[in-house]
Amino acid sequence: QGQLIESGGGLVQAGGSLRLSCAASGRTFSMYAMGWFRQAPGKEREFVATISRGGTTYYADSVKGRFTISRDNAKNTVYLQMNSLKPEDTAIYYCAARRTVVGSTNPSNYDSWGQGTQVTVSS
Repeated sequence: QGQLIESGGGLVQAGGSLRLSCAASGRTFSMYAMGWFRQAPGKEREFVATISRGGTTYYADSVKGRFTISRDNAKNTVYLQMNSLKPEDTAIYYCAARRTVVGSTNPSNYDSWGQGTQVTVSS
């Protein structure tokens, strides 16, 4: 069994940037599509972005033009570059893996999850 470990969260002012990392172990990373989700207090887990095995990306409308998902298979790591952050981006951000070619916007389609990293954006 593999595990996913997120890092890079923190407190940032509105308009600032953060880069989240998700390091995978115990798996053949290149065989997995990867996704990022977020969950604010009292709300359901929300799709943010996904990247296929081959690097094709897809984003939620709320983050298009601001966030960029990428992967480095040699490092078994997926990234989420977050620019122009807004207070409504405040949430715990989770990395997820799915053993398919392409990802999904539905969290139930993913096989494994990290523990999450907190992102807080102040106004």
